[in-house]
Amino acid sequence: MRQPVAILDLFSGPGGLAEGFVARHDPATQDRYQIALSVEKNLYAYRTLRLREFLRQFPRNFPSEYYAYLNAEITEPNWATLYPSEWNNANNKTAHLELGGDQATSRLQKTIRGLHKKHGGRTVLIGGPPCQSYSIARRNTPYDVANSSNYEKIEKTLYQQFVKAIAMLEPAIAIMENVTGILSSKIDGQPIMPTILARLRSPASGLEYRLRALSLSSAKSPKAADLSPQDFIVRAENYGIPQARHRVFIVCLRSDIADDLPHEYEPKLEPRQQTVNINDIISEMPKLRSGLSRADTYTEWRKTISSACKLVEQNLPQLSNCELQNFRRSLSSALESSNGYKFLTRKATGGTSLPASCPPELRDWIFDKHLKQLPNNETRGHMPSDLARYLFAAVFGETVNRSPRTSEFPHVLVPDHNSWSSGNFADRYRVQLGKHTSSTITSHISKDGHHFIHPDPSQCRSLTVREVARLQTFPDNYLFLGGRTQQYIQVGNAVPPFLAHQIANSVWNVIEYQDQLQSRKNRPPARTVVHKRTLSKASSPRCLT
Repeated sequence: MRQPVAILDLFSGPGGLAEGFVARHDPATQDRYQIALSVEKNLYAYRTLRLREFLRQFPRNFPSEYYAYLNAEITEPNWATLYPSEWNNANNKTAHLELGGDQATSRLQKTIRGLHKKHGGRTVLIGGPPCQSYSIARRNTPYDVANSSNYEKIEKTLYQQFVKAIAMLEPAIAIMENVTGILSSKIDGQPIMPTILARLRSPASGLEYRLRALSLSSAKSPKAADLSPQDFIVRAENYGIPQARHRVFIVCLRSDIADDLPHEYEPKLEPRQQTVNINDIISEMPKLRSGLSRADTYTEWRKTISSACKLVEQNLPQLSNCELQNFRRSLSSALESSNGYKFLTRKATGGTSLPASCPPELRDWIFDKHLKQLPNNETRGHMPSDLARYLFAAVFGETVNRSPRTSEFPHVLVPDHNSWSSGNFADRYRVQLGKHTSSTITSHISKDGHHFIHPDPSQCRSLTVREVARLQTFPDNYLFLGGRTQQYIQVGNAVPPFLAHQIANSVWNVIEYQDQLQSRKNRPPARTVVHKRTLSKASSPRCLT
């Protein structure tokens, strides 16, 4: 049996993309891929990444101490003392570095030299360069151009570090992920996407790649030379992800493999018949109360919810008679339910299962029978005035089956914001609808929960870190480190692991074909001809400078 394909993971975040390639849920995938190095500059995401890499060394069962820690039976152990070898390996396979710096360059060159010697061209490069500057939301947000324009330009060109890594590693496959805003992003008035695609096709002299789009319909050949930038968009909800997350995935196949690749080996995602909604994922999670920014007690919370219900009842929205009756019924039920939950807490044990409506494969991916409680599942605090808006939005959503626009909020609930009536924030308070997929989980949830209001009016709160982690399809045993703000940022920026797993399976076909080519040529995989240039085991990686 051949050794696993080595993966170099750049701009790793908390490890969502890597988790899809080396998930413990699928023994076949574990045999196929192995992380050689993951690089991340954010300290908290790096710590999450390192812990997960440590745990991956226990493929069948995580250490009992880990479950005892997640179940709040013990404080976090000293992993380096308990499992020195595994913890040392995790430190060697993860790096807290900023790509482009001298230290990161030196570390990459050393790692890639080892990969060339051991694997030749039988490697995969994955990563998502920071996307904030490509984000349309970011571009629509006022900021001091004089102070941020240079930083933004640097951030927009971080894809070049990914391109340089391709030139250096010469992998069989490279996969770059980013937000759809990259398709319209510009530098100095010029669109950046054509430049990115050109650099990915020809990352270095004599080294060529062919680009593939994972979600093309059969009507358009994946080899088409006229691929448009929009062809690279992957709509996650089509592939069993309970979230309308649209992202760009560019698959780069080395030309010596791609040019003769049979159609049946082309990487392609197969749409799933069942669309997964929010209720399929979180409806059986523990019922939790929201926190209060002041006087945070259960008694005070009940008083606040009762006052909010009366305020909404006295200021009903303009709806049809039938909708208005349903609105009142839902509001009354929310008040009754919140009063009926005895000592509802902000964190709870139990409630770790998933609904029967959740597709079995996704349930097996997320659920862990060893958990007695869900980690990262404590509610945040909210101002009483916001709780009234959350209550209104949740009841409105339950009644009308959509989130209310700002113009539909009663005047008494309108916050003192100059932008409220500007038209720029038509859905400043957005409830997530249980019978629909969620909207895109973003790092903005770290600032407030206004766009991620829980669909259950009686809980009257924003989604927890664990709830959005489930919507991102992270396994329940995936622990996010750092404070709650940092946890939200990590989850919001991540690639859904269940989607990444499908991508990993789709590109494995290319590796199989590469192996067949090497077998026919009867020579070790470390020697790969790329446009008349030979890569030998002893060849030195290209310089990143």
